[in-house]
Amino acid sequence: MFWTVRDALVRDRWRAIPMTLGAVCLTSVFQIVQNTSWGFQPVQDLGSVKAVDPFWLALLRTPLSLFVPALDLPVWGALAQVLLVFGIAEICIGWWRTLVIGYVATLAGTTYARIGVALGPEHPFGLPVSDRIVNDTGPSAAVVGLAIYLCWRYRAYLTGALVILAMIGEVLIKNNLAGKEHLAAIAAVMAVCVVRAQWGPVRSRVPLGQGPPP
Repeated sequence: MFWTVRDALVRDRWRAIPMTLGAVCLTSVFQIVQNTSWGFQPVQDLGSVKAVDPFWLALLRTPLSLFVPALDLPVWGALAQVLLVFGIAEICIGWWRTLVIGYVATLAGTTYARIGVALGPEHPFGLPVSDRIVNDTGPSAAVVGLAIYLCWRYRAYLTGALVILAMIGEVLIKNNLAGKEHLAAIAAVMAVCVVRAQWGPVRSRVPLGQGPPP
């Protein structure tokens, strides 16, 4: 993976990641606009997802919710995640696969939030009722999902295991909606990996010591 990314950046420089740069710019614009007196509500209307919202509305807002920074986290963290992980993914698997996997992971988290609230706080996988109004935006679920997919694609199983353990540790330390959504994103992307391994193209995974498949 390192050599794939290095060769692309040396050859094309920033032209190697146009989608990622666009995502960084879009995230920056949303951050600036939502912190103005006139722009907060329009950004919420376009990209704010909550478990209390109708599911059809959440589906409509999900594509942009990925690029709306969470209100309670520093924006530089979201920008760094998008630039690093989306950039690596765009080079390794292409821009459209990056978006598909990112949206699968994000949608898995959004769907889990509704299931978790329905299960209730007494259930091991449940959530408190108060989480139904938590603003559920940002790229973190997509970033985690892409990390897992790339680790599977390049057989970086140890790195993938460390990512999963880190997310489990996050839930154990801070048992909140975001942490559990990350686990839901991992489960969804792992399901995609299983499907790809069983029924996808023969060269759906990169052999050890070789470059990415064409």
